[in-house]
Amino acid sequence: MIAFIKRIHHGNLYFPCLIPIYLFMLTSLIYADVRFSSRKACFSVKFNEEIIPYDIMGVFVLPGEKITLQALDKDKNQTFVLRARKGTIVHKAKNRWQWLAPSEKGLYPITIIHPQSPDSIILNVFVMVPYKELQGEYLNGYRIGKYPSASLKKLSIYEPPKGFIEVTREMEETYIAPHFKLKQFLCKQNGDYPKYVVLKERLLLKLELILTKLNDTGYHCNTLHIMSGYRTPFYNKAIGNVKYSYHLWGGAADIFIDEDPKDGNMDDLNKDGTIDYRDATILYEIIDRMYEQSWYKIFIGGLGRYKKTHNHGPFVHVDVRGFRARWGR
Repeated sequence: MIAFIKRIHHGNLYFPCLIPIYLFMLTSLIYADVRFSSRKACFSVKFNEEIIPYDIMGVFVLPGEKITLQALDKDKNQTFVLRARKGTIVHKAKNRWQWLAPSEKGLYPITIIHPQSPDSIILNVFVMVPYKELQGEYLNGYRIGKYPSASLKKLSIYEPPKGFIEVTREMEETYIAPHFKLKQFLCKQNGDYPKYVVLKERLLLKLELILTKLNDTGYHCNTLHIMSGYRTPFYNKAIGNVKYSYHLWGGAADIFIDEDPKDGNMDDLNKDGTIDYRDATILYEIIDRMYEQSWYKIFIGGLGRYKKTHNHGPFVHVDVRGFRARWGR
């Protein structure tokens, strides 16, 4: 193909009718080598119990909260740089910092820069609205509802969230992972801006791992369709879901592949001409096999597959509840 284009370019085959062919072939060459990229940096950043290897990731903190960040690299001689326009930075040790979050809610990016590489990691840090500011069932006019007064089986993961991310119309396009935007996780209930959402960093990391695995397996997708991410207790009750759904705590997502065509429905993954439970099973089984890997243990959680109904197409549920659960309907 390259040789043919060169001949056209040098005039050997140049005449008007070949111009469209020339343009098509040139475009094909440009896009032929485009592949899915996990967008991992050449180093990682440790934040609390999470290891972040990606070039961008959302982090969720309370006003005035102190967080510790550490750059991790195979070369111990590297000296990284941390930059933040807001908040207070305290250098604790080589490649280790403490950052004091501002007292005002909002988005405060932090960048950790590799000294000898173009790679950097951007942490989109959201200072949340504390849970205590919830007035009855409402937060700034947005209906949240009531979280359960007692945690399920006394598990700490079912205690009320520590805060809510305030989402304005301008902020919803913010990337909170390399292939996911904040707006993908908003509750589906009606309501104007600002909206509020609860999210766990570990869920985002898990979704990125699943997305990479799907592409490695041969199912090309640039993101996953998040049919349901965060749910307010109010909305969760309105749709008749279980009281302790982990969606309420920002640790669950109902997902499917929606690429060909991008139409809001699961793709026909097995190419049998029908979009049904079998397509959800393919996605389910790929994710289930990831549990065999030792490094995947921290992402253990619920995994469920759902059939098509008159309300929705087939999909798969994943979460990071911290213990294994399986179901299929």
